[in-house]
Amino acid sequence: MSTLRQSPTDPAFVQDPYPFYAAARAEGPLHHWEEYGMTAAFSHAAVAHCLKDRRMGREAPPECAPVIPERLRAFYEVEAHSMLELEAPRHTRLRRLVLQAFTSRRIAGLGPEIAALCDTLIDDFPEGPFDLIPAYANRIPVIVITRLLGVPESMADDLLGWSNAMVAMYQARRTPEIEAAACQAASDFAAFLRGYVEERRTRPADDLITQLIAAEEDGERLSTDELISTCILLLNAGHEATVHATGNGVKTLLEHGMGAEVLTPDRVEATVEEILRHDPPLHMFTRWIYEDLDVMGRPFRRGDRIALLLGAANRDPQVWEDPEVFDPSRPVKTNTSFGAGAHFCVGAPLARLEMQVALPKLFARCPGLRLTEMPRYADLYHFHGLERLVVARG
Repeated sequence: MSTLRQSPTDPAFVQDPYPFYAAARAEGPLHHWEEYGMTAAFSHAAVAHCLKDRRMGREAPPECAPVIPERLRAFYEVEAHSMLELEAPRHTRLRRLVLQAFTSRRIAGLGPEIAALCDTLIDDFPEGPFDLIPAYANRIPVIVITRLLGVPESMADDLLGWSNAMVAMYQARRTPEIEAAACQAASDFAAFLRGYVEERRTRPADDLITQLIAAEEDGERLSTDELISTCILLLNAGHEATVHATGNGVKTLLEHGMGAEVLTPDRVEATVEEILRHDPPLHMFTRWIYEDLDVMGRPFRRGDRIALLLGAANRDPQVWEDPEVFDPSRPVKTNTSFGAGAHFCVGAPLARLEMQVALPKLFARCPGLRLTEMPRYADLYHFHGLERLVVARG
């Protein structure tokens, strides 16, 4: 197994990480990525295997659990109750309780409401060039989650600020200033939600917080801390992925001269899947190893970590023909953009629905939409999304 060197904050890599992935994958499924100090999986087979193997997981083995410094305690107190960072049996219990409230039927019923929101946002587009990310891509998921949670829509900007600050903790460019901002955001976000959770315990409403409170399995319910962390996770993970996927998708469609013709009711699902495959919003997801094992002939020991490169797996030529080509007409195959196995993203149906509604609306209402600046990706790795997407309506 070779050692690779590639800074995740290098400007060229930020703009286009795919040549690095392709070169590495051509040499083998696993390589040591020096900057991260761990083995990374580049092939679809290796990534899919690790996502589903229950001998690996997100929660650190007790002997490997890092000591949390006091200055970061506020952030990690929220993370300590997050499904994303837990394994069975606690993860299993939390996920089942959350899915009682976050049902596929409830998500599917949001379609008309999302469509109306898209129309309202498009009505407010300016006449000249404007940045589509804050005007459209950012607004849809954050407003939808405020409505789902039952918190005031006027809080959307606060929720968005808290979410952006917290998610920055997972980026390669993390600094002490970013850490301080994330801890403050975690404290503010948790304090805000705590008040709503306590109110809903005595005054139920038709919202997700109330349904999470009511969810019960074998006599167990979510604690207040678990409720707060779950609501934060639904916003942070869902918002980050949907914003980047929507922005990346609009960029890709415009660069390829495509629009409404590939977003018709009979084609929109395949087009969204191709967007998610071709330029996914999340490129790396790590796993701890829980017991000595082999992956693709490579031995691992308990306490090792492995980086699963979703962006590399989605362009594996062993699975997709001409994988570097954006082709909405290609047969849909399962990509890794939302993970797999026990940690498959609970918000994936909502993210897909938001894209399947928002993209056709945008191109139907703005048939002459065009780029007015070359889009640039932001320094966000292991996320992958645009810093600006300046467009004009025609």
